[in-house]
Order: sequence, then structure tokens, then C-alpha cells
Amino acid sequence: MEPILNFGIQINLLFQSLGGWLKLPMELFSFLGTEQFFIVLISTLYWAVNTALGIRIGLLVMINTLIYSALKLAFHQPRPYWYDLHVQGLAEETSFGLPSGHAQNSVVVWGGIAAWIRRPWAWVIAILLILSVGTSRIYLGVHFPTDVLAGWLIGTVILVVYLALETPVKHWLSGQTTVTQILVGFLGSIALLLLSVLVRSLLGNYAIPQEWINNALVVFPESDPINPLNINGAYSTAGVLFGLTMGVALISKRGGLNTAGPWWQRVLRVLLGLVGVVILYLGLGLVFPHGSDFFANVLRYVRYAIVGLWVAWLAPLLFFALKLAKPNN
Repeated sequence: MEPILNFGIQINLLFQSLGGWLKLPMELFSFLGTEQFFIVLISTLYWAVNTALGIRIGLLVMINTLIYSALKLAFHQPRPYWYDLHVQGLAEETSFGLPSGHAQNSVVVWGGIAAWIRRPWAWVIAILLILSVGTSRIYLGVHFPTDVLAGWLIGTVILVVYLALETPVKHWLSGQTTVTQILVGFLGSIALLLLSVLVRSLLGNYAIPQEWINNALVVFPESDPINPLNINGAYSTAGVLFGLTMGVALISKRGGLNTAGPWWQRVLRVLLGLVGVVILYLGLGLVFPHGSDFFANVLRYVRYAIVGLWVAWLAPLLFFALKLAKPNN
């Protein structure tokens, strides 16, 4: 791998040689691949644009994130600034680099939206955003070009498979009981979580090269040493996935959320819903223990499942009660 990584370093340096004026726009493009952005995007689509589209993008992001989390562990490749201090680390990352999660998520999100719109202009915008997000990660020194290319390729495969299975799976689930639908969501989240658990166990006593740890600390001296073997994030994502699927099953009993309404109602839904997300996230974080042991991770799964349940079910019930939305007939 060293020749490939060394060649990648030259590409990173070439991008960064274009000048510091690109840092802000690259950070903005990179933000389009962050967890915070996707929370706002998925919630806005689900509460104020189209619930079916919100469900599609929510499931794609969660499934995709769990897959690339396992793949990062399996490949356990460094970030450029961990590997070579000639590369500026313009953003801090603590997980392994290959594949790029930002690149992979940009494909499934913007590709998933473009496939919904079904217009050439939507695909042009999607491709531009996908390219911009991937390029930003190279410029910021957090991904080798091969990380980004792998993310684009894997994301494309996941998107194509998801779109092919979406309709038949939806039709099958619609004929099942609510309990069965919830059980399917739970088992699916656990199966995807076990990918990371299995890969982590197979790595055994693998140790992060001390050079990577030292280089990361040189760039971000006030941070804790990197620990990319930590799989807490997989429990969080799996919990959100289960919460979303359970919430969708429960709200479907009411006919689902009708996103129609004047602009101010839609804005209020999004604002109230996101306030609830923040309250639950912070509040449950104070109550639930933190750590990387099995018990703490089980509670982490539950905590994030509650947040997902809020987005898909509890928030819409609040909107109904406040007359900000109606269920579908």
C-alpha cells in the first residue's frame, strides 16, 4: 500500500498548493457530508417536504454509514496527515480513512434525491455536489484520493441496490403487521451493527502505528490520541436506524405525516422538531452512561433509537396536536 499512499500524498499536496483561499469553500462542501447536516436534511425532508423521500434518505444514510464504518475497520488505513506531516490536517478526524464516508454518503444522498426528482438538472446538481464534497476531503488533508474513489464506487453500488429493492421491500412490509415491521427494523439494525462488531473482533490485538498517533497529536495537540478502533459510532447509527424504522411503522398506523401546508407551518415543524432532537440528545446524554463497554454501548443504542423515534413518530404526533400538520387520509 505504501506506493499508493505516497502517490496519494502528492495529490493531497498538489490540491493544498492551490492556496489557503480555498479552505473556507472546501470546509463548506465538506460540511455537506457531516452528521449534523444530514440530521437537518433528513428531518426537513421528512417533516416539511415529502415523508417518503425523507424515509429514503434517512435509511440510505444510516445503512450506508454502518457499511462504511465496518469497511473502515476492515481496511484500517490512515488519514493523510497521520501518515505524512507534509500534508496539512485542516480538519480533525479520528476514524480510519478508507473508504471516505463523506464521499460515500454524498453519492447515496444526492443520488437518492436526484433519482426521486427524475430530472436531468437534478442529476447535474447531484454530480457537482458529489465531486465537490469528495474534492474537499482531499484538499483538507483527511483523505487520500483512493479513499474518495472507493467511497464513490461503494456508494454507487449501495444506491443502485437500494433503489432496486426499495419498491418490492416496501410492498412486502406494507402487508405485514406493525409488530413484524418493527421487528424487521430491529433485526436489520442489529445485523448491520454486527458487521462492525465482527470486523473489530477479527482485528484482535491490532495496534495503531505509533507514528500515526504522534502525527495526529502534532497537528491537533489539544485533542485526545486517535482511537479509530472505537466502534461506539456504529451503536449510535444502528440505534437511529431502528428508531426511524420503528417510528415509520407506528406513524403509518395514523396514515403517515402529510407535509402539505403553508410555509410558516413547515418552518415551525422543522424548528420544533430539531429543538426536540437537541433536547433528547443532550438530555439523554446526561442520564445515560458514557463509555466503550458493552453495557454503555447498549444504552447508547437505546439513546439514539429514542432520537430516531422522535424524528419519525413522536415529533409528527406533536405536530398533529398543535395543528401544524395532519395525518394522511
